[in-house]
Amino acid sequence: MKSAVFATLLASAAAFAPVSQKASSSALKAFEDELGAQPPIGFFDPLGLVADGDQEKFERLRYVEIKHGRICMLGVVGYLVNKAGIYLPGDINMSGTKFSDLGSGWDASFAVGAPGALQVLAFVGALELAFMKDATGENEFVGDFRNGFIDFGWDSFDEETKMAKRAIELNQGRAAQMGLLGLMVHDKLGNVDILVPPF
Repeated sequence: MKSAVFATLLASAAAFAPVSQKASSSALKAFEDELGAQPPIGFFDPLGLVADGDQEKFERLRYVEIKHGRICMLGVVGYLVNKAGIYLPGDINMSGTKFSDLGSGWDASFAVGAPGALQVLAFVGALELAFMKDATGENEFVGDFRNGFIDFGWDSFDEETKMAKRAIELNQGRAAQMGLLGLMVHDKLGNVDILVPPF
C-alpha cells in the first residue's frame, strides 16, 4: 500500500517537472512585441500554438481571443445586472412569462424555452455573418469592426493612445473570460450569493 501511494505521488510530481521546449527562439521572438505580451509574463504560449511563427495563425487566434473577451464582458455585466434584480420590462413569451420570472444565471438560460433560444441563436448568427467582421476591408487591426460606420472619436487618438486602449480591452476581455467562468461554476455549485451578495 505504501509503495502504491509513493508511486502515485512520484507520478504526480513528474507532471510538474520542466519539459524541454522545442520551439525555436526566433519563432517565439516573432510575437514578443505584440499587443498583449505584457509584464510580468510577457508573451505566453504554453501550448505552443504559434511556436512556428505563423503570423496568419497568430492573427486568427487573436481575433478569437478578442471576440470571446467581448462576449464575456457582456456576459459578466448581464449576469450582474440580473443578479441585482434588474430585468427588461414586459413578457418574454406570448403566455405571459415576464423576464423577471426567469431569475439569473443557468436557471434563466434553461427557463427561456426552445423558441426563445432559437431566436437568440438566430440573432447571434446574424451578427456573426453580417456585422461582426471586417466587411469593407478597411480595418486597422484584428478585431476592428467599425467598417467605416462607427468611429466614436477613434481616429482622433494618437497611436500611443490607440495601443493603450486596445491593450486595456484585451486585458479586460481576458479577465472577463475568467470571471464569467467563475460565475458559471459558482452558479452551478449554488454558492454564487457568497461571491455576489444580493442587492
